[in-house]
Amino acid sequence: MLCIVWGFQQVAMKGTASSAPPVMQLAIRFGIASIFYGMWVLAREGRRAFHDGTLPSGILLGSMFSLEFIFAGQALRYTTAAHSVVFLYTAPIFTALGLQFLPEERLSPLQWAGVIVAFMGIIVAFLGFSNRPALELLTGDLLALLGGVCWGLTNVVLRRGRVNGSATAKTVLYQVATATIVLGAFAAMTGQTKLELSPTTFLELAFQSFVIAISSYLVWFWLLRQYLTSRLMLLSLLTPVFGVLFGVALLGDPIDLRFAVGTLLVLSGVLIVNLRTILNR
Repeated sequence: MLCIVWGFQQVAMKGTASSAPPVMQLAIRFGIASIFYGMWVLAREGRRAFHDGTLPSGILLGSMFSLEFIFAGQALRYTTAAHSVVFLYTAPIFTALGLQFLPEERLSPLQWAGVIVAFMGIIVAFLGFSNRPALELLTGDLLALLGGVCWGLTNVVLRRGRVNGSATAKTVLYQVATATIVLGAFAAMTGQTKLELSPTTFLELAFQSFVIAISSYLVWFWLLRQYLTSRLMLLSLLTPVFGVLFGVALLGDPIDLRFAVGTLLVLSGVLIVNLRTILNR
């Protein structure tokens, strides 16, 4: 169910982009989530919540998180929702590359093979142009890929920073609060603050805020405490599949053979990178 919801979010933002730019939608979504998680942290830890030394790494974590969504929001202006969700979900590859410089996280030959397969998939998918202008689609795909890079590096900061020892609510608060400020400022500076509150736009903003940024995050972190992370990572690969299917069904996103082959290579590469952990478990 989470994969279905996450796969739908890019399509929902793309579908209402004419009424509210994706970056503005994200700023509102994270603003509402910040209020929720801020009240949670304040209730549990009080005013001294940020005196535990996690603030610097928390701000760094939030900054990387913000960059991810700036790139993701901008990507939807140029490319299709289907392309966007696939390139965003290259993040585990960049997490593995970012962590492999640490002795305990170095990649095995099999994992390096997975990285190569994934990057071959990226190249093939880049060649899968639709009826959109090639340069426009390529720009959007590249922005979505940069979003995947930032998402991957966000995981590295979370794994290695002091913020890793924080409570879940505080960790999420660092990310959504920083993203609210950064994305709001970016939307204002680039003139992307248009907001037409039609019933459809209102429902989409409510979906992004309460279903994605609050409910799905809570369910995900609950799952991480109940089940093996490796199995959850494997199942999360269904998200871009659902994203592509929703893009085709609801927005009419064209999918050509090269993009389909590239997508399968990317997902196979991510699976191979995580295969050792899955088999060990």
